[in-house]
Amino acid sequence: MASSTTGDGVSDAQTGRKKSTKHQVDEAELLTVPDGWKEAAFTKDDNPRGLTEESSFATLFPKYREAYLKECWPLVEKALGESHIKTTLDLIEGSITVCTTKKTYDPYAILRARDLIKLLARSVPFEQAVRILQDDMACDIIKIGTLVRNRERFVKRRQRLIGPKGSTLKALELLTNCYVMVQGNTVSALGPFNGLKEVRKVVMDTMRNIHPIYNIKTLMIKQELSKDPDLRMQSWERFLPKFRHKNLAKRREPKKKSTKKEYTPFPPSQPESTVDKELATGEFFLRESVKKRKKMEEIKVKQAEALTKKQEERNKAFIPPKEKPLMKKTNKAPTEGKLDIEAIKEKVRKAKTKKLGAPPVNPAPPTGSTTGKKKKSKTKNKG
Repeated sequence: MASSTTGDGVSDAQTGRKKSTKHQVDEAELLTVPDGWKEAAFTKDDNPRGLTEESSFATLFPKYREAYLKECWPLVEKALGESHIKTTLDLIEGSITVCTTKKTYDPYAILRARDLIKLLARSVPFEQAVRILQDDMACDIIKIGTLVRNRERFVKRRQRLIGPKGSTLKALELLTNCYVMVQGNTVSALGPFNGLKEVRKVVMDTMRNIHPIYNIKTLMIKQELSKDPDLRMQSWERFLPKFRHKNLAKRREPKKKSTKKEYTPFPPSQPESTVDKELATGEFFLRESVKKRKKMEEIKVKQAEALTKKQEERNKAFIPPKEKPLMKKTNKAPTEGKLDIEAIKEKVRKAKTKKLGAPPVNPAPPTGSTTGKKKKSKTKNKG
């Protein structure tokens, strides 16, 4: 069939293609959620008649949570009473039950109540668990007990997830906007959907012996990249770090290396018997008395060797140890030549004539009066 044409000479097929491309572009634009957009809250006007059937969920809680649940139970009833959900706490069986009533209008409220009692049973405090009743909140309970077989290894990896003084867990909470609680064999996470995905990935990698610091580093880079509007539609692989597993520990080699012998189709030769050995040496033809005498001589030789060894070991205790010299030998400096005695005598004379204090600039020559006085004093002393 021939396709009809419009007045401008454009066929219907071409116009249909243009319409389809425009329709595709509109759908792609609709897929992107604008910033700051929030879904309208579900009210009673959306479902005025309520629910036709009653739904209920129950969960067990450990014995140590009984005291805390007793304290916060009025707050739990008040929080769930706003969405018209009935709750019962059975302390005998150790279970919590939630069920819908005739006044319940939100069909998803029962699922949020189910998540709330699960989080309370997994040691999450009520102040955090009650946030699950909000529309933009979700929770994820990750089971880690069966991921590692060895108990000691499991405890070490779980502690690695928490970090020193809870620093690793706190960093993960800040990057994902989620509340994370590690308790026993489970990890409870509460927060937005995108954050829960990252938390699950980090927890599973940590249990597979990948340190959480690597994932935290990538999350920090992603957080910085998300702030740039130009990089939203681009791939971030070039910015993200690529960590490779480095096996630095060398494989331990065994002390005794077993070398495989070359394969031969022939069986190994039979070992020689005692009779064959005696025939080769000629002992087989000797008398019994001579054989006994030879054996006794061999035994005596061995005994003599053992005695000498024992005696040497005993004598070691009586040998005095070598004493170290008290004074170390000092090597005298070699004299280059003979000492000049005359020069030393001259130095001694000059030292004796020197007086204390600064010497005079122009020393006056000794006068005759002073010498005469000295002579007189000497004669007086003699008299």
